[in-house]
Amino acid sequence: MSVVTSSLSKDQQKKLRSLFGYIKFHLLYKASVHGFTAAAFHSRCDKQGPTVIVAYNAAGFVFGAYTSKDYTQSEQAISDEQAFLYSISAEGNKLLRVAGISGQCAFTDGGTGPNFGALMFLHEDRPEFLSNPGTNFNFQAAAMHGEDLTLTEFEVYRVEGLGDVLAKPWRNIEWTAERKQQLMKAIQTYKPDIKTIHEVRVLLVGPVGAGKSSFFNSINSAFRGNITSQAIAGTAGTSVTTQFRTYTIKVGKGGGAVPLILCDTMGLEENTGAGLDIEDLVSIYRGHVKDRYQFSPSAPLLENAPGYKKHVTLNDMIHCVAYVFDTCKVSLLTPKMLDKFAAIRKKTNQRGIPQILLMTKVDEACPLVAEDLKNVYRSAYIQTKARELSESLGIPLSCVLPVQNYSEELNLDQDTDILLFTAVEQMLNYADSFFENQDVEDHEVHDHLDLYRSNDHQHPVLSERTEHNVV
Repeated sequence: MSVVTSSLSKDQQKKLRSLFGYIKFHLLYKASVHGFTAAAFHSRCDKQGPTVIVAYNAAGFVFGAYTSKDYTQSEQAISDEQAFLYSISAEGNKLLRVAGISGQCAFTDGGTGPNFGALMFLHEDRPEFLSNPGTNFNFQAAAMHGEDLTLTEFEVYRVEGLGDVLAKPWRNIEWTAERKQQLMKAIQTYKPDIKTIHEVRVLLVGPVGAGKSSFFNSINSAFRGNITSQAIAGTAGTSVTTQFRTYTIKVGKGGGAVPLILCDTMGLEENTGAGLDIEDLVSIYRGHVKDRYQFSPSAPLLENAPGYKKHVTLNDMIHCVAYVFDTCKVSLLTPKMLDKFAAIRKKTNQRGIPQILLMTKVDEACPLVAEDLKNVYRSAYIQTKARELSESLGIPLSCVLPVQNYSEELNLDQDTDILLFTAVEQMLNYADSFFENQDVEDHEVHDHLDLYRSNDHQHPVLSERTEHNVV
């Protein structure tokens, strides 16, 4: 399934956002994809809260209407003092905002296309609109839409408030070059408390398109010192990753390996028979899945299959699970996806594996963060989304970490690296908890390695550990 994208240019988005303040737009409906009909509009836009209409015509105008009220097909005249019409001129150099006429309603909430009186969209289920200046709103037709009444595109966005900038950050991060070097050194010199364990294995799990492969590429880039793309990443509606992959990370070109293996999986999908199978996930946890095993959504890996590793040690098992979610899509998690995630959490808890949650694409979710990544812990919106994920998925807030992956950059960024390294630091901390809880006799380990606590090396202190009693 292809991804539905906005037709707004970056400049048009910037101008439109300037009418609101700190908000983000979420595309609900695109007529060229879903149909130029009232029914298609209502099926995707009813009861969505504040929305803004974005209409396009061949004269080059981008114009529409905002309302803070729901569409419900109540057949009532709706008053909304916050409603307004707007227009961005064909040249893009003029922004018009028109408030409602005092004492008149904002729109008629019927079963037709959106009807703001002065502008009535999707007239008779066609890519057209009616213009009646003076009804509810007053404007000059030439300035509003150039008097071209044919729609070339028609979109509706939910307007999500980002809240105010927090007076103080909800987490304290040191954004300095010295801190970045401290994190890098601590990660590079990390040693597990069990002597025979050589590196921590972290499994990345999340919905399709959440940024799992991009997270590995970003960590790899930060340690290599330049942008890399070893893991295949994409923006498709189906999972780009179809194999189980284990990735090592090296410091610099040809340098030594970091004591961390990031394991990538097929993306989660809500439908049965699609995406990663939960039984395959359990096999990965137990260390039975070989690198480059080709996933089959229709059937889990069987013990006698070529990709099954029968004899495993604690080295082969997963020591920490990192759930990866797109911050922009937190509010769109469906009941089916939440149910699937709950089933995964149950299996993970049964294995006693510690879990953290990575919030990706924080810059796309919040313009304040896009302006300066240092605002990530001062953004009320990001804090709200972190709490929403924590509550919806049953992950303690202390285990929810915002990150920004490298996606379109050609050069590394210090602030991005600090967030990425902070996430890795927590993975190692949580893996330590896993090792501390191990009783070798409780595991189906088929070798005779001496898995004992190492007392002959000093464990570097990464940071004060956070309790993460995941239930």
